[in-house]
Amino acid sequence: MPSPCRFRASSRSGLIAVAAFVALGLFGTGQVSPVAWGKVTFVGIDPWPRFRGPNGQGVSPATELPVKWTAEELSWKVKLPGGGFSSPVAWGTKVFVTASDESAEKGFLLAYSIIDGRELWRREFDLPRYRMNALNSAASSTPAVDADRVVVCWAIPSNLQLAAFDHAGKPLWSRDFGPTNTRHGPTISPILVKNLVVFAQEQEQLNATVAAESRWVAVDVATGEPKWTCIREHSGSNSYSTPCVLEQGGKTLVIFASLAHGITAVDAADGKVAWEVADALNARVCSSPVLVGDLVIATCGEGGGGKRLTAVRPPKNPGDKPQIAYQIENSTVTYVPTAVAYRDWLFTVHDNGTISCRNVSDGKVFWSQNPGGKFFGSPVIADGKLFVMTTDGTVIVLAASDQYELLASNPLGEKTHATPAVSGGKLFLRTFTQLFCVGGKNVIYSPDEATINK
Repeated sequence: MPSPCRFRASSRSGLIAVAAFVALGLFGTGQVSPVAWGKVTFVGIDPWPRFRGPNGQGVSPATELPVKWTAEELSWKVKLPGGGFSSPVAWGTKVFVTASDESAEKGFLLAYSIIDGRELWRREFDLPRYRMNALNSAASSTPAVDADRVVVCWAIPSNLQLAAFDHAGKPLWSRDFGPTNTRHGPTISPILVKNLVVFAQEQEQLNATVAAESRWVAVDVATGEPKWTCIREHSGSNSYSTPCVLEQGGKTLVIFASLAHGITAVDAADGKVAWEVADALNARVCSSPVLVGDLVIATCGEGGGGKRLTAVRPPKNPGDKPQIAYQIENSTVTYVPTAVAYRDWLFTVHDNGTISCRNVSDGKVFWSQNPGGKFFGSPVIADGKLFVMTTDGTVIVLAASDQYELLASNPLGEKTHATPAVSGGKLFLRTFTQLFCVGGKNVIYSPDEATINK
């Protein structure tokens, strides 16, 4: 990282900074004063491209994030045009989130500036009302984003629509994938894998009038054209899990977790199953798989509690089979929230409010504590700290350590089921109808993804 320098119009840093401000249109707006700067520092902005960030693992390299704050210390907050439980994603100087107005039968994909929360654009979707679990919402699917596009999924019982837009909001393509039959209502978050968009469309047997296949699907990221489909078995409880990617043996494998097929690795090149532990999970899967060391970890549950945590060791050589490293079946197993791994520890957040720190290698518990509240959102870790939001909208901050330490409890004042996003030295926190930004108040981002600290 270049050393901080004082601004001078003749300096190269100064010229880059001026170009950044002109490009952003901040001169003359009252947002930036050309004589109010202190030092100038350029650093990269780490994207948060999907549910739970890079590869869905919930870990950010960000440092100096705020731990405790008041309402007056928020960088900004915005009122969304509807409600929802999806999580934000971020790329460059934009943060993207979905919302729905169920009374108007509309869904929204929204882009905001991470600098000041200005709405940059919105795109509307027809979203007919349908019956779902009261703990679900019509906007529960988290978008996925890369340098060129943002992809959003709207799944209702009659149809699943996948659509892509460029960063200016221009429509690129839209595809329909037919009905999704679930008793609680669908929630399907896509991921981007190289040149593919991948998602799981699982079905439950509900005596539906239209028969539908359970399948895992990949489409071309540039066109939406189908590339492969992996047909799956039905189960009594469809999965709400979002897959992740494992690079192994020169192959890119997509890791899925489900009741019907346990923990499965699918070759991203052709959609064929590379390996599978079919009996790894014995109940509905809401959480997403976690990769740590040489293990793949997934959980399942039902009725508001976890039933089983399974750690699988993938095969190392062709012809080898995956092995179950360990399984845990007790009251500390999480159901809806996804675990997060950091160093040699695995942090599991139970729906009922218990947070546990485990040894990754064998799952043994170092500590289990209840800092207050219940959880549906998943934890993330940055700067050696764990951030997670309770269902009543309080941001719990713990030391990410094998020694329990509650650092702060920050109320946001509205319920949430979402997971924090971290990008550009900021925390993005979504409640049912609002999006909050915390941290980086004195940071301005240039179009080339540099930051300037006042």
